[in-house]
Amino acid sequence: MQTPTMEQVQLPINLDDVVAARERLRGSIYYSPCPHSQVLSGLTGQQIYLKLENLQMTGSFKERGALNRIALLTSEQAARGVVAASAGNHAQGVAYHATKRGIKALIVMPLATPLVKVTATRGFGAEVVLHGANYDEAYVEAMRLCDAAGMTFIHPFDDAVVMAGQGTIGLEVLEQVPELEAIVVPIGGGGLIGGIACAIKESKPQVKVIGVQTSRLASMLAARAEGHPVTVDPSTTIADGIAVRRAGSVTFPMVERYVDELVTVDEDEIASAILVLLEREKTLAEGAGAAALAAVLQGKSSVLTPGSHTAVMVCGGNIDVTLLSRIIERGLVQDGRMIRLRIHLLDKPGALADLTRLLASYRANIVDTLYNRAYYGVNLGNTTIDITLETRGRDQVVELLAALTAEGYEHSRVL
Repeated sequence: MQTPTMEQVQLPINLDDVVAARERLRGSIYYSPCPHSQVLSGLTGQQIYLKLENLQMTGSFKERGALNRIALLTSEQAARGVVAASAGNHAQGVAYHATKRGIKALIVMPLATPLVKVTATRGFGAEVVLHGANYDEAYVEAMRLCDAAGMTFIHPFDDAVVMAGQGTIGLEVLEQVPELEAIVVPIGGGGLIGGIACAIKESKPQVKVIGVQTSRLASMLAARAEGHPVTVDPSTTIADGIAVRRAGSVTFPMVERYVDELVTVDEDEIASAILVLLEREKTLAEGAGAAALAAVLQGKSSVLTPGSHTAVMVCGGNIDVTLLSRIIERGLVQDGRMIRLRIHLLDKPGALADLTRLLASYRANIVDTLYNRAYYGVNLGNTTIDITLETRGRDQVVELLAALTAEGYEHSRVL
């Protein structure tokens, strides 16, 4: 007996499902903008358009799929309520749209979920249960509670109705960028890219669809290599919105049929993209929301041609402010705009004043110092100072280091 080819496999959704979803969502979901970015176009050699789903009410595209699923509940199902397992964006989407329709929402979140996300989900009207060390354990508890109460479970991605809701983004992008030649989409479990790829490929087959995963949890890439979903090893990532260990069984056939290329990005590349969006576009993105741009900025795709009209998904903006501050600081270090030096000095009056005068003459701003006599192998009569400086960039750093050497200072970079 022959195994059916991918072309023969019955897909879970088609264009009609996405169009129908759009009618259900009309008036309840923000028609997010997709502006052209002159700055990013110059940086990448593409004509870049940013689809800003971070501007949705809950800060993420997730509410599209959640609402499409909620809108199809029977009156009996609505009366019993809905359950979801999520560490953030899906939870808020379900909570917001269920509560607006007078439907009880019970959300199970891992114990380590940041307080800001728990508070936001409760603020949208859901009952929140904290359980388990990770999403998998929260999911098991959510299913147990769902079965016990006879409620309806709303999966974050592996559901045809949810995927069709996410696909409405594809219809909007086709309207907003008539000359569209490619779209770059983050991938976790595959619900977002599955829906978008369906809408676009069944409307305009020549458009390239590129999927982006974090290299730490490349579950869809592993599924494509094996021909079926597989579970990858656990890992942590700043792109927690796409931190999915196993691609969806419902979404995988959509990716196999319609997605032209899968690529990965690492943590530093994602962090850099967050900083570029914030500084150059005045747009706040979470890790998953910046993954697609990271791939374009790093030239990861082999199917994008120079100058092509490319839509890049900014799929969410719910980032913890403490993480954002660390990303900004790390980005400044990578760009050479912040540097920490360890400088050896004679332990005598005026030595520090001489050093700071030299630094000031090169317009380097001191933000932090640590003065030490006892560590780092310092000779008696000498001392060291660890000094953190703000600079204008790598060229200024080169000039400054050369000046320190010329003045006889022994120094090294502290990483």
